[in-house]
Amino acid sequence: MTQTNISRRTLLTSTTFVAASLELSTRPLHANASTDTAPVGPNDENFSVYIPEESSFPYEVQRSKEEWKAHFDDDEEAYNVMRLARTEKRKTTDLWKEAHDGDYNCRGCDLPLYEGRWFQPLDKGWVFFHQAKPHSVMLALDGPVPQYGQKDAQLDEDNALTEIHCRRCGSHVGHQLEVSGMFLHCINGTALTLA
Repeated sequence: MTQTNISRRTLLTSTTFVAASLELSTRPLHANASTDTAPVGPNDENFSVYIPEESSFPYEVQRSKEEWKAHFDDDEEAYNVMRLARTEKRKTTDLWKEAHDGDYNCRGCDLPLYEGRWFQPLDKGWVFFHQAKPHSVMLALDGPVPQYGQKDAQLDEDNALTEIHCRRCGSHVGHQLEVSGMFLHCINGTALTLA
């Protein structure tokens, strides 16, 4: 019998990739399965998408619609991105340009989500990280996203995305994508504050 040495990083990376692949391609979500999701159109019987504003999950930080708008100082873009799960236009904030020391926090509740050392510089107009801080984010189903070139596409196995939201307040922050040959967290700068 031959013993194979597997590093922790290899195991975690492989497990995460397999789990993400299964989530995206083989496990259909049903619109009636949860009150945390919203139907997405003609494929309602196969898919539903997480919308923070419609979620009944008992997050630690909860606010009414009016309280969220006040929290964002009536910044409509921040509300649309974080509470309605929309994607900001490219280069909306300057955070995509370069890494900053310290943590990047959720704008909705100030939970540290990412560290500057995990920043990946890419000239795409969003903020990219290799990973999130442990126990900081949750995943859901999303897509298609017009800002990623999926205009007028229907949500199906070919264009479903892994959505990333804050585990403390449920706010949408971005997506996990393959970009330039890397699996990265593509994050809306609007959803982040610097610590």
